[in-house]
Amino acid sequence: MNKNEFISAVAESSELTKKDVDKVLKAMTAVITKELAEGGRIQLPDFGSFKCNERAERVVRNPRTGEQMTSPACKAVKFTPAKSLKESVNK
Repeated sequence: MNKNEFISAVAESSELTKKDVDKVLKAMTAVITKELAEGGRIQLPDFGSFKCNERAERVVRNPRTGEQMTSPACKAVKFTPAKSLKESVNK
């Protein structure tokens, strides 16, 4: 499902316009991005939680050439699904 299909499905099930759903989706992603960039955590009941993990600088190997190089430290976003989401998907 792409973004347009997602917006259409949410609009249909919520009785909102596609334009309103698009605004909400953009606002939601902006808030989540801002909170994670500040090191926060987002918890959505019955869906899951998002948080940032710090990755230290490390030595990696290029699989094609075998050359070793350094991967810089960075932040990685981690999503942990809620128990109810896992159960719904696995039915």
